[in-house]
Amino acid sequence: MMRLHNLRPRPGSRHRVKRLGCGESSGHGKTSGKGHKGQKARSGGSIRLGFEGGQMPLIRRLPKRGFNNAAFHKQYAIVNLDDLNEFKTGTVVNEQLLRESKLVRGHFAGIKILGDGEVKHGLKIEIDRISAVAREKIEKAGGTIALRDGRVQKQTVSHEAPNLAGQEAPREANTKNRSKRKGPAKRKSRAKKKTSRES
Repeated sequence: MMRLHNLRPRPGSRHRVKRLGCGESSGHGKTSGKGHKGQKARSGGSIRLGFEGGQMPLIRRLPKRGFNNAAFHKQYAIVNLDDLNEFKTGTVVNEQLLRESKLVRGHFAGIKILGDGEVKHGLKIEIDRISAVAREKIEKAGGTIALRDGRVQKQTVSHEAPNLAGQEAPREANTKNRSKRKGPAKRKSRAKKKTSRES
């Protein structure tokens, strides 16, 4: 019978610890596998990945062009329609329920439902993104979809003047007064007076 005191590791899964610096006859004595001198033989002499001894590294020698969207890319947790068949009719499927049922886990920007499979009954789904095929299948089965998008749509501001009854039409701007510029005209007249006095 298998008991706790009878448990043994699988043969070959455990190895003897390699002992270093135990004399030259041990096979790992003297320099202990680090060779003779040099940066790698010193304590704390590890070299970071990509370091090429001080010369221009390969990652900086390669040309880089274009825009990379990796820093701004949003990761969504994917749920297919087949995964939703375990819920009963009329169940509200949201992030909390999906986490409790272990269908999604970890950190993500939102949940997206894809149309792989078929839905057997109607569900009330509250998610962030959904494909067109999945939306069509869910609505066909009698379910409803509510997108919990936190973004607010910008209201378009119309620059046209509203036609409201009972209000007077806006007065036309006096273009004659605007066309006259008093500043430059005065300067020219003063300059003419100065020249006439000097002569």
